[in-house]
Amino acid sequence: MSALRVDPEVAAALAAGRAVVALESTILTHGMPHPESLAMARRVEAVIRAEGALPATIGVLDGELRIGLPDADLERLARAPGPRKLSRADLAFAVAEGLTGGTTVAATMLLARLAGIDVFATGGIGGVHLGAEASFDESADLVELSRTDVIVVSAGAKAILDLGKTFERLETLGVPVVGYRTDSLPAFWSRSSAIAAPLRLDSPEAIARFERARRSLGADVGGMLVANPVPEEAEIPAAAMAGVIARAQRDARDAGVAGKDVTPYLLQRILELTDGRSLATNVVLVEHNARLGARIAVALAASGG
Repeated sequence: MSALRVDPEVAAALAAGRAVVALESTILTHGMPHPESLAMARRVEAVIRAEGALPATIGVLDGELRIGLPDADLERLARAPGPRKLSRADLAFAVAEGLTGGTTVAATMLLARLAGIDVFATGGIGGVHLGAEASFDESADLVELSRTDVIVVSAGAKAILDLGKTFERLETLGVPVVGYRTDSLPAFWSRSSAIAAPLRLDSPEAIARFERARRSLGADVGGMLVANPVPEEAEIPAAAMAGVIARAQRDARDAGVAGKDVTPYLLQRILELTDGRSLATNVVLVEHNARLGARIAVALAASGG
């Protein structure tokens, strides 16, 4: 018996060729504190519906891989005690042991593809951590983008990372990185970085056209990253964030934080150091990405996928 359970509303939409947008669940379980995380998840789903697409939040409940969560299950996941942070390598273990947890970008991409969902909206992807030349600390998100055909809409990579090395790795892995209406890749809380966008497209229809062209080349084209800058009124300039991020990184090293615990620790510490401003920006950028993701999914569905 398959451990993959697709919500009936999501299954019906996919069968009818309607637009569906996948959403990750580590934002619910690890990325934001409760109750802000649950409120954000509900707003993001509402944004996607308002754009004519169907949201499908992906998570794991009691060992069941869930594609689309009704509101009661969203709340259950947001309140779960000690949820696991689940990447590709952890999914089968979670199924075998009946665990509950939030899915990372990599795990969400994999499960979205298995369910037949083409577009996934998130906050920011993982990548190469600072000091990775010694620690080899690199997110599985990058390899997943190279092998799993899903369009990922994000505000670039999380700014706590080594952005230069992250985008170099994506280039090496053959992942197309598209700046949406920008020539400079965004840096999560900030609209721009010092890194030029390799590609630029200015409409959801153009992104859908690019995806159809990629698929026409044959199987195993891998994923696409669409980098969508946070709205100007909500951004925290990169110069202001640089000192905050450096302080949070030092605190993490002093506390001996490592592995999967690094990103949640840093995001929480940055929340404290910015007196909540980083969370407000995070909420806005997730909603902004969901809106664009829905429009891309609608454009893809209109063209027959």
